[in-house]
Amino acid sequence: MKGFDEMNKELKAVIFDLDGVITDTAEHHFIAWKQLAEELGIAIDRTFNEQLKGVSRMESLERILALGGQADRYTAEEKEALAYKKNEHYKQLIARMTPDDILPGIFDLLRELKRNHIKIGLASASKNAFTVIERLQIGEYFDTIVDAANVKHSKPHPEIFLTAAEQLSVHPSMCVGVEDAQAGVAAIKAAHMFAVGVGDREALKEADYIVETTKDLTYDAIVRAFYRE
Repeated sequence: MKGFDEMNKELKAVIFDLDGVITDTAEHHFIAWKQLAEELGIAIDRTFNEQLKGVSRMESLERILALGGQADRYTAEEKEALAYKKNEHYKQLIARMTPDDILPGIFDLLRELKRNHIKIGLASASKNAFTVIERLQIGEYFDTIVDAANVKHSKPHPEIFLTAAEQLSVHPSMCVGVEDAQAGVAAIKAAHMFAVGVGDREALKEADYIVETTKDLTYDAIVRAFYRE
């Protein structure tokens, strides 16, 4: 990404995670994974589900199988089939989503970013990101959407955020990344972007700026935090 001006600090883009930031599809993921796990004789709870946030579908499956002592029980093809089965159930759940499922404050934030000519990107570990954004009816706000199908490495690797920045033609140092998961914050920091965390302060302590809920995630607050750093 050579050729960008790194001399002057300037906010030019905000790149959002999807699950837990734009909308709460985490509950849909949990329901779908829990159903699959139960079919395999593995019990998962909400505490364990925290380990699945922000990571790829196959990595999530591997963690569930490891929990149940079944890591070596299935072939690669069988694991693909299991992941596909989970995703089919998940897609049934998200098909019911509407704009009412946008998290508090996010729609106003997207409008403010557009009004101030800040580019907007999405960096989601979900392969269903386009479907969710379509269901929420906010596709017009995003200048680029990068999902798990577009990258080789899952978070905490920075590839997905760097890809979004490249597609936006904005240097990473001029980007803010917004995440609700530890793996996501780690990916933002590895991309050398300003990291905003949404949620538990202890879990997201590596972030540069943290808010408890999306209601606190305003344009003015992001701008203040970015230039104060």
